[in-house]
Amino acid sequence: MPHSPSNRPRARVRLARGASPWLLPTVATAAVCLAKARRSSRWAAAAVPATALAAGMLWFFRDPEREIAQGRVLSPADGVVQSITPWPDGRTRVAIFMSPLNVHVNRAPLAGTVTSVEHVPGGFVPAFDKESEHNERVVWHFDTELGDVEVVQIAGAVARRIVPYLAQGAKVEQGERIGLIRFGSRVDLYLPEGVEPAVEVGQTTIAGVTRIDRD
Repeated sequence: MPHSPSNRPRARVRLARGASPWLLPTVATAAVCLAKARRSSRWAAAAVPATALAAGMLWFFRDPEREIAQGRVLSPADGVVQSITPWPDGRTRVAIFMSPLNVHVNRAPLAGTVTSVEHVPGGFVPAFDKESEHNERVVWHFDTELGDVEVVQIAGAVARRIVPYLAQGAKVEQGERIGLIRFGSRVDLYLPEGVEPAVEVGQTTIAGVTRIDRD
């Protein structure tokens, strides 16, 4: 029996884990400004930017459900392919730039086991800068059907916090959420030797949906 407008299920809004330290103070400030706006023109003026900022934060920290695509290697990030680089050890690095408008929850490119999660201190230059390779980052290694697969979450000029969702030893499904990078940033995926990329520089990717490798 079809749902009527009154009993149709409502879609649940999901926010990214790890968003609270930024989101809660922003939303609380907007709520206070709006509550006092009727009594004071100053509060009314403050309510406009506070509400806009809160809305922006809610949009940035969205974490939509995804129907995971079929494919051997899927994109770990929403964004744009910034570069495709042959690596000295035979692997190929696919760098994906994530703007502040992208979803910043990253996903596992393949099913497997998390063999290591390493936080590496570094700088905070813009993620599109070549020097961002030396930024604060989290390096993941997964034991998969293709062998070891490396994924690197890189912080940007504003994104100074990476929140891993999984620990070493965890089993992970393809497309499963692995962590959050706050604000503009980059994700590097290292394809094992012999695996050719199917994407091109400038191509838009969607985490858990866009296939990265070629048959």
